[in-house]
Amino acid sequence: MLDLTALLFDENHYGNSLRYHPEARGARHGTREGTGPVVVWNSTALCNLRCVHCYYGADFDDGSGEAGEKAAPEAHGLTTAQALDFVDSLAGFRVPVLLISGGEPFLRRDLFDVIGRAVSHGMRVTLSTNGTLITPGVAARVKDAGVSYVGISLDGLGDTNDRFRGRDGAFDAALRGIRNCREAGQRMGLRFTLSRHNVEALDSILDLVEREDIPRVCFYHLVPSGRGRGIASSSLSPEETRRAMDLIVDRARDFARRGIRKEILTVDNHADGVYLYLKLLKEDPERAPRVLARIRLSGGNRSGMAIAAVNHRGDVTPDQFTGSRVLGNILERPFPDIWTDSEQPLLKALRDRKTKLTGRCGGCAWLDACNGNLRARAEAATGDFWASDPGCYLTDDEIREVVA
Repeated sequence: MLDLTALLFDENHYGNSLRYHPEARGARHGTREGTGPVVVWNSTALCNLRCVHCYYGADFDDGSGEAGEKAAPEAHGLTTAQALDFVDSLAGFRVPVLLISGGEPFLRRDLFDVIGRAVSHGMRVTLSTNGTLITPGVAARVKDAGVSYVGISLDGLGDTNDRFRGRDGAFDAALRGIRNCREAGQRMGLRFTLSRHNVEALDSILDLVEREDIPRVCFYHLVPSGRGRGIASSSLSPEETRRAMDLIVDRARDFARRGIRKEILTVDNHADGVYLYLKLLKEDPERAPRVLARIRLSGGNRSGMAIAAVNHRGDVTPDQFTGSRVLGNILERPFPDIWTDSEQPLLKALRDRKTKLTGRCGGCAWLDACNGNLRARAEAATGDFWASDPGCYLTDDEIREVVA
């Protein structure tokens, strides 16, 4: 995750204390020494939409009623007692952030019980949702529960979003959810996954962010995992990605010039940090070294170190996209024991991955800032977990560049 506005304008946001801290780079079991990782919990396999790019491949449930009252309990995975025990173990491991995702998290009937337990431990709780089930009452309840942030996914305006989301009216319902959060005073933002089917909507999405007074937007690079494998060919080309990044940076600068405060981030492609640095070398050479120093502090991709995922069955994986790479199950062994197991082969390899990477990633001059990018994307494209990430859009000359 790259915080463009923090790097471009020296703004301070919570996540930067985890990403750009001097202790972040060397930590092997968490965001820094003495803390656990950020944990993504895919709390349910149910969803009331059927998004074509869903990395989780969630099962459909119509979600009718307030916050998914009709969802079948057995499809939720962990029982309430198991989920609460899991949260307690994260608190004991000093996990700083629990990101509750799905499927659609509002289809868990016990969602607010779990949120309450995590918040009572002082844990920061964020939600990743499609937003369509956030009524005014749900938004108020989320605010009262102490949720720090709600990320609501949109992949274009109107019909473009609805085609991605597999349901007519999904855009209007998500926009109502956004407005309901805003009216309740709940901090929220947009999540937008870049692809060839919607990249032309980038300007319109940023117009929407301004018009609807949305404080934060995260632009995700497509990861072909789950149902997303079916649209892998829709990934942007390197040239298209560069143009999209240029547009996002230009719009961020435009917001800043006009005194409009927005937090703008890009996610799931650590080449973004290097690209921004190289761009600033030409456009703002005084700022460029500070940006490089910060992205090197973060250490690049930290799946298996500072980021972990747990699915609805309790399986632990290095991140939310590597669903087939199971490290253990929390119903059989506590999460901290799994995460700190020094003999777990994949965790050992991920924590010392530089010697295992091949191709362009293996010979890249920017490994200290990128760390080989996403292994899930490399594996999906080639079948080789340690191959080059095809999402890297730096040129061959750029990955060989030596910087003083």
